[in-house]
Amino acid sequence: MPTTTVEASNLGKRFKDTAALDGFSITAEAGTVLGLLGPNGAGKTTTVRILSTLLRFDTGSASVAGFDVSRDARQVRRRIGLTGQQTAVDEVLTARQNLILFGKLFRLNKSRAGERADQLLTQFGLTEAANRQAKGFSGGMKRRLDLAASMILAPQVLFLDEPTTGLDPAGRREVWDAVEGLAADGTTVVLTTHYLDEADRLCDRIAVIDHGRNLVDDTPAGLKRRMGADRLEIIAADPADLPALREIIASVADGDTVLDEGASSVSAPVKDPVPALTAAATAVQDKRLTVADIGLRRPTLDEAFLELIAKEDQ
Repeated sequence: MPTTTVEASNLGKRFKDTAALDGFSITAEAGTVLGLLGPNGAGKTTTVRILSTLLRFDTGSASVAGFDVSRDARQVRRRIGLTGQQTAVDEVLTARQNLILFGKLFRLNKSRAGERADQLLTQFGLTEAANRQAKGFSGGMKRRLDLAASMILAPQVLFLDEPTTGLDPAGRREVWDAVEGLAADGTTVVLTTHYLDEADRLCDRIAVIDHGRNLVDDTPAGLKRRMGADRLEIIAADPADLPALREIIASVADGDTVLDEGASSVSAPVKDPVPALTAAATAVQDKRLTVADIGLRRPTLDEAFLELIAKEDQ
């Protein structure tokens, strides 16, 4: 299996007068999770449809599992799985019957389809629910069954288009665990999502896309670092102490302080976070001030994403 399993270079796609993709490029290595992150209409689903051979591109090039998406579409299809935004399970059938059905659709014989169904039920934690109708499943269980169905032939690359949309927190965690397990077993996962916490947890790299163009391609930690230094934040127990706390933070800060009266907090960037925190805590104690909380806050992926989008729109 090639080290780079997904590669797209300068992809362009237009729908009449709208440029869905405009020179978009990505790569994904074997056994990693690549996140496509962007607002509605950014080009995420268009990218997935092109790479999974469901849509032709106008310009550029793309390969999946070592095969050209345009010239070798049949070979690509043999090596990929695709899970769309809506689950594709039959709610009347049991979990095991669903997987056997998909196995037969992939031309496995009855015996092999049953064996593969049992393997996947174990892999996705659905053994106890194997003989229950899918209509009684939670959203997370249905999504895990849907993921299992896409893995019938153990694809090298799995495309997931917003796999946790509409799920409750428990259901989202179930899907996250399943995706992490797939990547650990060597499957390359290309994931589109609106949820930054999801991208932060699952993705080895994130390609931020807007208006069909690359804004940045980096690790989650790298995206956060683009926001600059850590921030020292103090939350006052008594709002009357905010001016004094602001002076303390200003004395150790490496940038402007930010006062949030609504949250009774004051914060500022610091280049040397631990010494700054220690000095601020000592000053708070010396001045006999009472605080609700004091600590370091790293930039969030949400902040990095919003800043990138804001810069693009300027």
